[in-house]
Amino acid sequence: MVIEFTDENLNEFIESGKPVLVDFWAEWCGPCRMVGPIVEELAEEYDGKVQVGKLNVDENAEVPTKFGIRNIPTLLFFKDGQLVDKQVGATSKSVLAEKIKSLI
Repeated sequence: MVIEFTDENLNEFIESGKPVLVDFWAEWCGPCRMVGPIVEELAEEYDGKVQVGKLNVDENAEVPTKFGIRNIPTLLFFKDGQLVDKQVGATSKSVLAEKIKSLI
């Protein structure tokens, strides 16, 4: 299940100690629509192992500013509460799966 991250709740997930994948996206972003279904598939495949979710940058300005998100889609990978990897732009499912595997 894909989690809907917000400015208000993202920190709780990051600080939970579980690995987290955050997809920064917007409705109007073409490449985001390409990555979206991949993120949803990964959320199902790694359910219970990694917390996977999306954060709409048009509805949440605080978190993207905090992490210096200037381009979307941007995917951030957290492990033990720390940012450990980043993917900017659309990419393949296999690339994202490898990044997730390094978290668990």
